[in-house]
Amino acid sequence: MGKRQDIVAIAEDLFYRQGFGQTPFTDLAGAVGISRGNFYHHFKTKDDILAEVVTLRLEKSRSMIAGWEAQSADPADRICAYIRILLANQELIENFGCPLGSFANEMAKAQHPMTAGARQLFDLFHGWLAQQFTDMAAARPEYLAMRVLQFSQGAATMSNTYRDRNFISEEVARMCEWVRRQDRREE
Repeated sequence: MGKRQDIVAIAEDLFYRQGFGQTPFTDLAGAVGISRGNFYHHFKTKDDILAEVVTLRLEKSRSMIAGWEAQSADPADRICAYIRILLANQELIENFGCPLGSFANEMAKAQHPMTAGARQLFDLFHGWLAQQFTDMAAARPEYLAMRVLQFSQGAATMSNTYRDRNFISEEVARMCEWVRRQDRREE
């Protein structure tokens, strides 16, 4: 990986753990191991880095989706794989919140131009989830996709607030049961 990619990967992690607004250039430069002056050789502004972070998150999200599609041909299983992110990333979510939701909230509060980038990330998952519900012949796939996004964001917030692993596990199982009830392919 080149220095520019190193900076983006480290920035992604720091922006998640500390927040974009709470991560100064000095933290980034220190974490990467370069001087602040050399940092500007790679990126002129923190917003330039943020744009690259959004691109990286989109790539990672597309890769996750491809993995779920490779794991199962069943759209309900695929949706449940998305929902189980809450369990796979539970410790991080407990400590720092949902990477997507936290980022979207921070950008919206700051009225930052990258709010559109945060929405792109949600749109990617929304469109993919809606396609899974369409493949299940479920009624109102766009709405159902929004329900899954709403559930995942709410569960992430509760996980971050209460750190109750049993509750989150039970809710993930309930949501997967709900997803399976939406499947109309067999009717």
